[in-house]
Amino acid sequence: MPESLSQALAPHLPFLRRYARALTGGQISGDAYVRACLLAIVNAPAIIDRTVHPKIALYRLFHAIWSGTQLGNDVVIDGLSRQETTAQQRLAAMTPESRQALLLTTMEGFSDEDAASVMGIPAERIQPLLTDALAEIDRQTRTRVLIIEDEPLIAMDLTGIVQELGHEVAAVARTRTDAVEAAAREQPGLVLADIQLADGSSGIDAVKDILSGFTLPVIFITAFPQRLLTGERPEPTFLLTKPFDPRTVKAAISQALFFNSTASVAA
Repeated sequence: MPESLSQALAPHLPFLRRYARALTGGQISGDAYVRACLLAIVNAPAIIDRTVHPKIALYRLFHAIWSGTQLGNDVVIDGLSRQETTAQQRLAAMTPESRQALLLTTMEGFSDEDAASVMGIPAERIQPLLTDALAEIDRQTRTRVLIIEDEPLIAMDLTGIVQELGHEVAAVARTRTDAVEAAAREQPGLVLADIQLADGSSGIDAVKDILSGFTLPVIFITAFPQRLLTGERPEPTFLLTKPFDPRTVKAAISQALFFNSTASVAA
């Protein structure tokens, strides 16, 4: 593709990959759609609308490809992970448009107008779609949450968000050791994990320890998401950026539980 086009799109690719994984329920399927999108651009650069912001144009093309190639619920796909299989089963209960509207406006930060532009629908349809998406997710998911966070104020914010969604906070841990012990004791259904912890330990290591005992969805929190979105190793499906918007946290929690997406972290 032309160098100027490549430079315009490159900053948005890590976030498109994050979005694709959340939309489809896993890294394997999400990256497959992103590759198809990039291949289309390489083969026909003019397919990208240069009259709108590059991020909107990129996501709009992705949506055109994703919408045109979705598989029916009765299709069996070899090689899917457990999380992707779970996602396919649960997504049958939510309309594709509701799921797209939720992710675009909360996780990806699009305005209602820009999300509608990406999806090719009137802007006034976004809010009703969001209401439907959250209602469906709330119906299907209720759980206990382990928060791994060493900053008291952030931990309090996360506690409030978890409780507002109707979930229970199982425990708040400040160190790797505390987190592992709390997970074994409380058997949570979801983990919210900071990366840097109070004693210098790593939230990533804490999650590895926890996942060695049982599987559960994990959402990582970091000020530098690009460091974990390199494409060079298995990556977390759900990754939040500090400082975070409470709406983004709520969406990530709901989506992680909906997909039952276990974290993928390199050994």
